[in-house]
Parts: sequence; structure tokens; C-alpha cells
Amino acid sequence: MQEILTTPIISAGSRSLTATQDWPSATGQALSSGHQLSKPSVIPPPVKPRGSNPKSDVYLMRRIIAEDAEWSLAIVPLLTELCIQHIVKNFQNNPILKQLLPEHQQKVLNLLSPDLPLSVTANLIEDESYWNRCCVQRWPVCHVEDYGGRWKRMFFERHLENLLKHFIPGTTDPAVILDLLPLCRNYVRRIRVDQFLPPVRLPLPPRKGDQSDSGSEGEMEEPATDHYQLGDLVAGLSQLEELDLVYGVKDCGMNFEWNLFLFTYRDCHSLAATVKACNTLKIFRLTRSKVDDDKARILIRSLLDHPALEELDLSHNLIGDRGVRAAAKLMSHSRLRVLNLANNQVRAPGAQSLAHALAHNTNLLSLNLRLNCIEDEGGQALAHALQTNKCLTTLHLGGNELSEPTATLLSQVLSVNTTLTSINLSCNHIGLFDLRLSDVAQESEYLIGQALCANREAARQRALNPSHFMSPLIAKGPENPVG
Repeated sequence: MQEILTTPIISAGSRSLTATQDWPSATGQALSSGHQLSKPSVIPPPVKPRGSNPKSDVYLMRRIIAEDAEWSLAIVPLLTELCIQHIVKNFQNNPILKQLLPEHQQKVLNLLSPDLPLSVTANLIEDESYWNRCCVQRWPVCHVEDYGGRWKRMFFERHLENLLKHFIPGTTDPAVILDLLPLCRNYVRRIRVDQFLPPVRLPLPPRKGDQSDSGSEGEMEEPATDHYQLGDLVAGLSQLEELDLVYGVKDCGMNFEWNLFLFTYRDCHSLAATVKACNTLKIFRLTRSKVDDDKARILIRSLLDHPALEELDLSHNLIGDRGVRAAAKLMSHSRLRVLNLANNQVRAPGAQSLAHALAHNTNLLSLNLRLNCIEDEGGQALAHALQTNKCLTTLHLGGNELSEPTATLLSQVLSVNTTLTSINLSCNHIGLFDLRLSDVAQESEYLIGQALCANREAARQRALNPSHFMSPLIAKGPENPVG
């Protein structure tokens, strides 16, 4: 009878190993005793019942433990998305944008940080939504309509203006501003700076042998108070059309000194050379800067025969009759359309100079002389000039000590003049708003008002049907002159 030797199956790993090790010894004993051995019986694996869920048994489910803490069971992102994320992450060192498809470019632009260096983004990114985010992040109030609806233009203009406002001569490196030129030259059309800081004043070194406490210790060195010179900057801005400047300091507090608001002669000569060389400049404003007659004449002399200038604003300064005579000459040697000399020191002689130029001028549309003191002598001179002037549409003479003679003459002149549509005579001894507060006769006020209304209606009709109001010479043409 043959004896069959079988090995028990043990579930524990250690016990299985022991049973395996005992197998050769048991076989040897059986062979030595003469018994024949048969093959060990094979136990089939357990049959899984149908319909069972392997996840219910933790021992039957394979588990993966990731070493990446951010790993999840979510679907792996597309290769395109991974590439876009990599491009955004390394955009500062390796800017890739133009080589992408349009839809991929937009995804990259939406993910880029507004804090990227301008040296990377200025000449590469034209997308307005990106520059919109840059502006909104930096400034709480953004009126993009003041910048032609262009967010990129708004960002570079305000960024440049901020650098100019905080530039300290002798302390700030000029390269901070000049290095920005290659990046913003095609986008800056206006510079509006309402503050120019002077150089820092340093205390004087103590004098040898002076031990007195009489005040020498508190004395300060008086350096040149010249401000930042705009020449190099403006020369590099090929699209600049407007320059709006105020030489002063804002929020000086207890450090107030009059020399903080000093527009020096060196500043004046430098600015005159700057505007003369800028052939694209259309609007020049220099207000609240203590510009007197001499400085006004220097500036205006540089603007004679300027090819593009259309508006000059020197309001809220110290310009008298000599400076106004230079402005009158400019009216005859330029294409000036708007002249603002409000709140200066213009008197009758200056107004007479303007009236003489106005009588023969064919370009000026608006003249503002409010808050001066031209009196009736100057007012009547301007009124006579309106008899022959055929282009002026707006005249502001508020606060000039005018009275009834000027009002009477204006009422007569406006029956002839057909172009003036707006005149402001407020804060005088004549008033178009309340006769109880004025010395003007009711008839003069009525005639002036009626004449202005008629001129406005005529201007409206000309705008609606310009061909109907053509002059005979223009209608006939140079080939067929009238008569």
C-alpha cells in the first residue's frame, strides 16, 4: 500500500516557510523506507463568487500611495494645459507668446502676473485685458476714457508721471527714467506732472572756531534749485502731443518754503528748448508756476512758428502786459486755436495788444482772460476787434472790472459778428445772470443774449448743411471766379 505524503497548507507566511523546509527531509525518509511518493496534490485557488465587489475587501484591492502630496485621483490634465502652465511659470526668463496659437496665447495672457518686469512685457504684450489688470491692481481709480480708451497707454503714461513726480535731482539716478524710453516711446502721448521736487538741501559744515549758538548751526546749504530737465525724455517720445506741467511741491506740510515753488531761469530755458524741439506737441500747459513776464517771453519766443501747437495755457501765473504782448505776437505766428491767460496780471495795455492781433487772426477759437484787470479800456478794445474777427467762438472776460460802456459796445458789435457763440462776463459790474447785482442796462443785456442765440443757431445750421453756407469763391472754385 502506497503512502502518500501531503503537506498542509498554512496561511501564515512563517508557517508556510517551515512546511516547505520540512519537505526534503520527509521525502528522504520516505525513500529510505522504500515507500513510493506521489506528486503533491494541487489545491485550486478559491473561486470568486459572481457579482462580488473587490473594493469591499481591502485585501483584494490594489492600492497606490503617491509620494507627491498634491497627487489626486483626478483625471490627468491635457498635455496642452501642462505646457501652458509651464510657459506661464517661466515667462519671465523665457517669454513665449507669439509662437503659440491664438487660443493658447489668450490662455497664457489670462494667467500671467501683472507684476512681471516691463522689460519683458512692454514690447511683447499688446492685449488690453492684461494691461487692464495691471492698471486696476496699481491704481484704485482708472478713467481709461481720458487715455483714448487704451489701457496700455494709460499704464505707461501714469507710470512715467509717477517717476517724474518723485524724481529728486542729485539723488535719483536719471537712468531710472531714461531706461523706460525704449519701452514706452510708442505709447505715451501726454505727460501730466503736477509736482517737481527740488534738490535736497544739506546742512552747512560747522565753521572752525565758531562756538556761538546764534543760529549758524541751523543754516542750510543753498544749492541750485533747478528741477528735472525734460529735454532728453521728450526728445525720445515720438508720439507726445500734450505737456501739462506744474512746478511746485504737493503735501509739503511743515516743510513749506517758497523756494519749493520756484521756476528757475535754467528751468525756463531748458523747457523752452524742449518744447521748441518737440514738433508733435499740440497742447502746452504751464500753470501755477510763478511764470513772470521775462520767463513767459522766453517760452513764447520758442513757440513762434511751431508747426503743431494748437493750445497754450499759462493761467494762474504772474504774467503782465509785456508777457501778453509776446502772446499776441504768437497768435500771428502760429496756428494757435486756444489761448488761456486766466488769473494773471493783464491790464488794459495787454488787452489792447491782444485785440490788435485778434482783429486780423484767422485761427483762434477760444480766448480766456478771466481774473485779470483789463477794465473798460481793454474790454472795449476787444469788442472793437470782434467787428472784424471771423473765427473766435468763445470769450471769457469774467472778473475784469468791466462796466456799462463795455456792455453797450458788445451789444452793438454782436449784431455784426456772427461767429461768437459764448461770452462770459460774470463777476464784473455787468452781469448776464442777475440785473439786480449789476449796473448794466436791461436793453444791453437783452441784445447781447439775443445776438449770441442767433450766432449759436447759425453755427448749428452750418454744421447741419455746410455746403449751403459755402462762400461764393469756394462754391465757384478758383477756376470759375465770381464776376
